[in-house]
Amino acid sequence: MATFLYKLGRLSFRRRRYVALLWVLLLGGIGFASSAAPAPPADSFSMPGTESQKAFDLLDEKFPAASAEGATARVVIRAPHSETLTDRDGRADVDRLVTALGAGPQVASVADPFKANAVSKDGTTAYASVAYKVPGTELTDAAHDALTKAVDAARADGLTVETGGDAVEAEQEMGGSAEMVGIAVSAVVLVITFGSLIAAGMPLLTAIIGVGIGVSGIAALGSTLNLSGTTSTLAMMIGLAVGIDYALFIVSRYRTELAEGREGEEAAGRAVGTAGSAVVFAGLTVIVALAGLSVVNIPMLTKMGLAAAATVAIAVVIALTMIPALLGFAGRRALRRKDRKAPAAAPAEARPNLGTRWSRFVLRRPLSVLVVAVLGLGAIAVPAASLELGLPDEGSSAPDSTQRKAYDMLSESFGAGFNGPLMVTVDGSGAAAAAKTVGTSLSKVEGVAAVTPAQVNEAGDTAILTVVPTTGPSDHATEELVRTIRADAGAWSADTSAEILVTGQTAMTIDFSQTLDDALVPYLLLVVGLAFLLLMLVFRSVLVPLKAALGFLLSVAAALGAVVAVFQWGWLADIVGVDQPGPIMSMMPIFMIGVVFGLAMDYEVFLVTRMREAYVHGARPGEAVVTGFRHGGRVVGAAAVIMISVFSGFIMENDDMIKMMGFGLAVAVLFDAFVVRMAIVPAVMALLGRAAWWLPKWLDRLLPNVDVEGEKLHRDLDGPAPAEDERELEPARG
Repeated sequence: MATFLYKLGRLSFRRRRYVALLWVLLLGGIGFASSAAPAPPADSFSMPGTESQKAFDLLDEKFPAASAEGATARVVIRAPHSETLTDRDGRADVDRLVTALGAGPQVASVADPFKANAVSKDGTTAYASVAYKVPGTELTDAAHDALTKAVDAARADGLTVETGGDAVEAEQEMGGSAEMVGIAVSAVVLVITFGSLIAAGMPLLTAIIGVGIGVSGIAALGSTLNLSGTTSTLAMMIGLAVGIDYALFIVSRYRTELAEGREGEEAAGRAVGTAGSAVVFAGLTVIVALAGLSVVNIPMLTKMGLAAAATVAIAVVIALTMIPALLGFAGRRALRRKDRKAPAAAPAEARPNLGTRWSRFVLRRPLSVLVVAVLGLGAIAVPAASLELGLPDEGSSAPDSTQRKAYDMLSESFGAGFNGPLMVTVDGSGAAAAAKTVGTSLSKVEGVAAVTPAQVNEAGDTAILTVVPTTGPSDHATEELVRTIRADAGAWSADTSAEILVTGQTAMTIDFSQTLDDALVPYLLLVVGLAFLLLMLVFRSVLVPLKAALGFLLSVAAALGAVVAVFQWGWLADIVGVDQPGPIMSMMPIFMIGVVFGLAMDYEVFLVTRMREAYVHGARPGEAVVTGFRHGGRVVGAAAVIMISVFSGFIMENDDMIKMMGFGLAVAVLFDAFVVRMAIVPAVMALLGRAAWWLPKWLDRLLPNVDVEGEKLHRDLDGPAPAEDERELEPARG
C-alpha cells in the first residue's frame, strides 16, 4: 500500500493542476446537482420492532382520523391575576382563541378546553390541544404563523398564553457563534503549529471541500434514497473533524521530508506513502464505527451513520490527492519563512521539542505515569455507573422559552403527568366495549391520574384511550408505569379478545432509550472488535491494538462519568450553565462512541505508526517511542486542541442538550488525546519493550502485509533496514 500511495502522491504533485481542477469541478457539479434536486423528504422517525411503532402503524392504518403521527400543539391559557377563565369574559376570550386556532392551515382539530374537561379546578388555567394533519417537520410557515397570530391576539386580550408540543417552531440559536469560534480557533492553532499561513490553510480548505462534496451529495440523493435534511448533521461534524486531521498529518510529514533534504515531489510522495497509509487505516476505523450504527436498527441513525461514513471516505481520498497537489503549488512555502532558505539538510535542533522531552519523561517513569493516568480516568468514570438514559422533554428547555413556560404552567395546575400522556390502543372486534373494560382496569393502576373516554374509529374495531400519569414524562416512575401497563395488557387482552398496545410520545421515548441501551454493548463489541482486527493488520501486533481499544474504552467511560456528574447529578451545573439536571440524552453514548472513536484511532494510528516505522528501520523500542512523539506529538496535540475548541463552543448555547453534546465530546477528546494517547500509550510501550510488537508466527503468516509503515517503500528507496535480531533489547527507561 505504501508504494502505491507513494506513486499516487508523486502523480498528484506533478499533475497538480488537473487534480485541483478535478476536485473543484466535482464540488461544483455535485453542488449544482443538489440545488437542482427535489427537496429532501421530511424527517421520519421509526423504530421497527418496538411496541410504540407497532401501535403507530396500527393507528395509521385503522384510525387515520387520530393523526397519530401528526403534529400537536398544547396552548396553555391562564387568566389574569384574581380572575378566572370560567367567568363570562374569560370564557369569551378562550372561545375566540379556539376559533382562531381551528382556522389555521393544516389543522385537523382543536379540543375546546371547556368541552374536553381541560380546565383546572380553580378555573384559572386551561389548555387547548391542537392536532395537525401532518408531522411537525411538514408544517408550513403559514401554519406556524397562524398559531403565533392566534396566541398573540389572546395575549392582547389580557390572557397569559404559552405553547408547547412539536408543532411549535423552536427558536434556532445554532449556526452562529459556536461554529465561528471553532473555525477561528482551528485557524489559529494551525498557524501556530505550522508557522505558515499557506500550510495552515491547506487542511481547512480541503476539509471544507470534502464536507461540501459530502453534504451536497446527501442533498442531491435525498429524494432518491429518502435522506432527510438532518441526515447530513453527523456527516458535517465528523467530516470536518477528520478532514482537518488527515490533511494535517500529511502536510506535517511533507514538511519533515523537506527538512531532511528531499525535493518537493519526492517529499510529497513519501508523505503520502507513509502518513497517507496511516490516514487510510485511520479512515477505515472511522468508517467501521459510523457504519456500525446500523446495528441499532433505527433507520434514522443508520442513514446518518452511512452518510457520515461516505463523507469520511471522501475526506480520505481528498487528503491523499488534493493535499499533494496543493503542496505542489506551495513548494517550500509550506515551511516557516525562516526555514525556506535553509540548507537542504538542516542540522538537528539543538533543543529537543516538547514531544521529545515529554516522551523521555514518561520513559523514565512509565509505571508511575500509567498508574496515575488510569486511576485518574477511573475515578472520573465512576459516575457513569449511575447513567440514566432518556430524551429531552420541554421541561429541559430554556427557562425563558414558551415551551418551558407552558410545561411549568401545566404541571402547576394539572399535575406533571399532563405533559406526557400515554396512548393505549385497543384493536379487535367490539373495540368500544373492550376499551371500556380496559379503561376501568387502567384507572385502578397505581400511577395513573386519569383515563379519558375511548375514541372509536368508524369501523368499530380500534379504540384509543388517553392515560395521564401522576408523574412527568422523564420521571423514572412513568417508565415503570409503562412497563406495568404492558405487563398487565396480556391479561386484559385475554379477557377482551383484543390486542392492547401502549404508545404516544412518552412511550416512544422510553422505547427509544431502551433500544439504544440494548444496542450499546453490541455496538461497542462490533466497533472495537473490527477496529482491533484493522489495527492488528496495521501494526503487526496483538498488544498494541489491545492497548488502543482498552484506552479508548477508558476515555469514553471517563467522559460519560463527567457528563453524568454535571448533567444528571448537577455538579458544577451553575458553572456550565445547566438549567435542570436530568437523564442523559439517549443518543449521547452511541453518538460519543462513534465520533470520539474515529478521532481516537486517528491519534493512535498516527502516533504509533511513526513508532512502528522507526522500529522496523532499526530503532530500539524506547527510541521508537521518542521518534513517534518527536514527529507526531505536536501534530496530534494540535488536532486535539482544534476538536476540543470546536466542541467546547457548543457549551455556550442555551439548550441543555446542545451543552451536553458539546461538553461530552470535548472532555472525551481531552481525555483520549492528552491522557490516553500522550501518557498511557508511551508508558505501556515502555513497559512492554519489544514485546509490544509481538505477533504469533502463525498469525503473521495469515495476515496480509499492507506495509502501512512503508518498510518496503524505504527499502526500495533507501536500502534495507537493520535486521531485527541485530537490535538490542532496550530497558524500559528508553
